[in-house]
Amino acid sequence: MSTVDRDPQLEIEKGHAAAHAPSEFAITTPTGSPRDVADAVTASGVTPFQRALRRGVNSSPAYMGAVLIALFVVFSILQPDTFPTTGNVRNLIVDTSIFLVMATGMTYVMVAAGFDLSIGSVLVFAGICSVKTMDWVGGTSYGTVLAGLLAALVGGVAWGLFNGFCVTKLRVPALITTLGSLGAALGIANLMTNGNDISVAQSAMIDLQINYQFGMPWIVWLALVVVLIGGAVLRYTRFGRHTYVIGSNDEAARRAGINVNKHLVKLYAISGLLAGLAGMMSLVRFSTTTIGGHSQDALTVITGVILGGTSLYGGYGTVLGTVIGIFIPTVLQNGLVQEDVQPFWQNVAVGFILIAAVYLDQLKRRAREKT
Repeated sequence: MSTVDRDPQLEIEKGHAAAHAPSEFAITTPTGSPRDVADAVTASGVTPFQRALRRGVNSSPAYMGAVLIALFVVFSILQPDTFPTTGNVRNLIVDTSIFLVMATGMTYVMVAAGFDLSIGSVLVFAGICSVKTMDWVGGTSYGTVLAGLLAALVGGVAWGLFNGFCVTKLRVPALITTLGSLGAALGIANLMTNGNDISVAQSAMIDLQINYQFGMPWIVWLALVVVLIGGAVLRYTRFGRHTYVIGSNDEAARRAGINVNKHLVKLYAISGLLAGLAGMMSLVRFSTTTIGGHSQDALTVITGVILGGTSLYGGYGTVLGTVIGIFIPTVLQNGLVQEDVQPFWQNVAVGFILIAAVYLDQLKRRAREKT
């Protein structure tokens, strides 16, 4: 068997037992023959289903799910006439769907121990590319909207490839690279529009905005498709396994035959692609480019991803956890708005939640290293 064909998980498991699975905690099993292991499990009285259930209950997504429910209950008690209503819940889901798309890409990058601060600016840049393209193509058909979508995706991928190139080839740390891209993408977006928002008057875009399917607009179902595909690829495919292995130990991944640099470039391209898609979704949602409205997107997305159980140090995380985690800052912000709390305090709350989430991630990491 050639080096490239070997399953890198088997190589990493020798030196890093936690790299082969996206679960929060590694399961220690008795050593010996398969029969000895089976006998030990039988003697313990714990079935595989019970073990999996216990692991799920003790995971970060389960804890954060309880926190999310508690937040919803508290704000429902404080604002019973407005917060738990069907209209507000729908708005929460619609607003969160845009963050969810970006958070899916961020989960991939962070599982591989990367970072991407540029997603909010890339969203704005991609939206402006879309509007400019639709104006250039002309017409009001779905074909024009499709051309705008393609431009948004290309614009997002371009920034993702740039980030990946700087991180892998130029060896610029991801934090510095994406911080620079954050400013550069937003600056170019302002140059393209002279700092002014551009409204979208496409009738096809308006149809996408007002036409609901099963009580929800199209962008919600699009976000659901992205989450399902992203979660399945990360958990069940070789591409996903390689992502976990790189985040756990990139040097061991290289020795196992993985082209780490090439894989990282793909991950940043995915993050850029989904930020571009989120830019198009934002256009559908607001009918304008909202240049100044996405400065805190990276903070919200990174907070949600870490709250969902993805480690800041790589090697751990799931898209399912991200789905739960990303709702926490959006529910918190929505509830504080209804409590007439100033927007400045909303940013303070989300910022401190991020610090607390990173601190808890460090505690879990130290616990894993001791086992």
